[in-house]
Amino acid sequence: MNVALRRPEMTVADFLDWENGQEDRWEFDGFQPVAMVGGTVAHNVIVSNLVLALGRRLRPPCRVHVEGVKLRLAHSVRYPDVMVVCGPLRPKATDITDPVVVIEVLSPGTFRTDRIEKNREYAAHPSIQRYILLEQDAIAAEVYARDGERWVRSTVTGDGVLALPEIGIEMPLAEAYAGLDPDPPTG
Repeated sequence: MNVALRRPEMTVADFLDWENGQEDRWEFDGFQPVAMVGGTVAHNVIVSNLVLALGRRLRPPCRVHVEGVKLRLAHSVRYPDVMVVCGPLRPKATDITDPVVVIEVLSPGTFRTDRIEKNREYAAHPSIQRYILLEQDAIAAEVYARDGERWVRSTVTGDGVLALPEIGIEMPLAEAYAGLDPDPPTG
């Protein structure tokens, strides 16, 4: 069915109420709950490396948050792998609404959602200045950055540097893959 013709089965508020009673984690795609499944060891290593690398470089008030904290958007709720927030800290909050950088590590089961649906949602969310998609099997990042009203795509591979000027950080992309032996990108 064409997504444009679908009607939401629940609202964000309905989802948040429903999710509170669930044992497992769920995302809300704007129409219905979507179960979150476990990831690979490579996925976990990349996320852990990112948290350490960003955490060492970030300066207050910016902080890194991981996949256990939800991102509440206008019409959906997501659990990004990594987010950087530079606003006030709300220690008892269970959701974030104002990340500056969002990072997803691509998985075979979610790469289409990450590249298409989430990309569209994040581009429409004004606080998000940079959205990064990391491959698991190659040292490669697809980067989307806000340039005025435009969402500009670039890639970083191999020995490249991942620049995050919104939070004053540059880091070698390979640092995210430390401990893994991913293939260098081809072509």
